[in-house]
Amino acid sequence: MKEKHTSPSPKKRKLGFKITLGIIFLLILGAGAYGFSVYNSVTGTLEKTHEPLKRTEAEQRVVDLSEGDPISILLLGVDQREGDRGRPDSLILLTANPTDQSIKMVSIPRDTYTDMIGKEAKDKINHSYTYGGVDITIKTIENFLDVPIDYYVEVDMNGFKDLIDAVDGVTVDNTLDFFYDGTDFPIGELKLNGEEALKYSRMRSLDPQGDFGRQERQRKIIQAFIKEAVHIETLTNYGSILDVIGDNVKTNLTFDDMKEIRANYSETRHNMEQIQINGEGKEEEGVYYYIVPEEERVKQSETLKKHLDIE
Repeated sequence: MKEKHTSPSPKKRKLGFKITLGIIFLLILGAGAYGFSVYNSVTGTLEKTHEPLKRTEAEQRVVDLSEGDPISILLLGVDQREGDRGRPDSLILLTANPTDQSIKMVSIPRDTYTDMIGKEAKDKINHSYTYGGVDITIKTIENFLDVPIDYYVEVDMNGFKDLIDAVDGVTVDNTLDFFYDGTDFPIGELKLNGEEALKYSRMRSLDPQGDFGRQERQRKIIQAFIKEAVHIETLTNYGSILDVIGDNVKTNLTFDDMKEIRANYSETRHNMEQIQINGEGKEEEGVYYYIVPEEERVKQSETLKKHLDIE
């Protein structure tokens, strides 16, 4: 079945894409792959990207990266808008456990209906960013899933195409034949440039799985990007990659954190489990919400706590 699309609406221009995980590994690899000149370039980039969270010592969980403690990272793909803060179009909570060399990637539907930290009200989970930026978003997701978030990586998705092109494109195994915005995506192995990868991550209306199908394609792009990013040859283009990162990424990870993650966590990328939070859509007064049953919320919370070695 084909989907013809010639002029996507502003809503469909939202990238809806979780490339942030790949950026983490790209930065980490870049920190150790080259000599002094690249080291200086990476540290200069991280001076632009580093933005600590506004939290007390009591709110910050202590983890020892040098010992390989399991960690959690919130990945946000933010649709920046002129004149306001914008909101995340994509949210993934990632946990990495070096002991069993695995990663769990939990896709959090942006329309999830939950309590807003700092407001006596419920709303869509991605609206927490509008209320208070990444700090309130983290507190809201910590409350929703009842797990701590150690780090975050926030990406302005306007830099998406440039980042994919900087690693010379990505290759995915496509399982759904569709046509979108002038581009055909046949079943089979596809090599996608930045613009094509953006389109590939957008389509959902003709996907039998709806938004879940789109999220699956987005995760395929993440894994494909990681595969390209960890190849040493990729970093021959490190200058343009770092430019894109410096202009579009914010994180509380320091350069030392990234070096420790590279040393102690890099093998986790070979074993990634993708987790979808199940629920159902509901409209109230013309507004769409995603309702997650309590038993599903508890189930995913317990899965993450176990992976983080939390009692």
